[in-house]
Amino acid sequence: MADTTHVVGVDVGANNTRFVIVDLLGVTVLSREIATPIDVSPPELAEWVVAQVKTTAANGWHFIRYACVGLPGAVNQENNSVSNAPNLIQVEDRRFLDALEASFGIPIEIDNDANYALLGEQRFGVARDFPTAAMLTLGAGLGGSLAVDGTILRGRHGLVGEFGHLPVGPLGTRLEHMVTGPGIIRRASEAGISLASPAELFVANPPAHIASLRDQFDQALLIVLTALAVSCEPEIIVLSGGIAKSLSSSFSRYEDALRQNLQYAPRLVLSGLGDMSGAVGAAVSGLHRAYQELGVASDALATLPRRAA
Repeated sequence: MADTTHVVGVDVGANNTRFVIVDLLGVTVLSREIATPIDVSPPELAEWVVAQVKTTAANGWHFIRYACVGLPGAVNQENNSVSNAPNLIQVEDRRFLDALEASFGIPIEIDNDANYALLGEQRFGVARDFPTAAMLTLGAGLGGSLAVDGTILRGRHGLVGEFGHLPVGPLGTRLEHMVTGPGIIRRASEAGISLASPAELFVANPPAHIASLRDQFDQALLIVLTALAVSCEPEIIVLSGGIAKSLSSSFSRYEDALRQNLQYAPRLVLSGLGDMSGAVGAAVSGLHRAYQELGVASDALATLPRRAA
């Protein structure tokens, strides 16, 4: 088993699906990113995911022992269900999960994509030296995850880190609708402002009407950063996603605001693994399952694998 076992980590997103196949040492065998077909039924989406993995793996498919799949929603580990996935509603349908399991034909695991992304960053990315850390993904959706002493916090219903549901805006507007790409465009339209893309909100020296929208964004973002900070006092918050990439020059300003409010501020950094962090973290989780089958103690998993994927 030790010489032949591979695992696959998959990150199914509303825009793109990414997967990585690794061996037992955590060395990447294959990786791929491909646009997600969104206008398909739940079973068809599941079958497409598996078909892409099998096609890319080709003759190496028979080496794959576990598949771990990250999804853009809250994953209830008790009943293996998914909720709160508005950007890819198919994954909430039980038929998606049933078809995924049947099509893979090997043991599978599902979890929230942000949980896997943080796991990937803690093993191979910028959070390697930080057992207590947090992740914030900002793009088409908002995802959050927390780790304490190297363990990802999940909760019974998979809602730990789902800060996008906080009703922080006017008339209870959810936080997710204020800091994500679609939310930025929607709020701009409501204000009578035309934005070709969310990136226009983050240009240097914007006109007054855009600056006002940016102030609202910053206030909402500080709310979620504060929520992450007080949830587990992370040493570091890793940010990823298209919106996060536009914010890197403002990280020190957000840190100063947190420090002024809390008398403490975690370090804010961009993801080291980029868009592949979720797939890599899913593969790490698959490796942990393989290691346990080989007799590795559970309390040793937080430091494994030790080689870069």
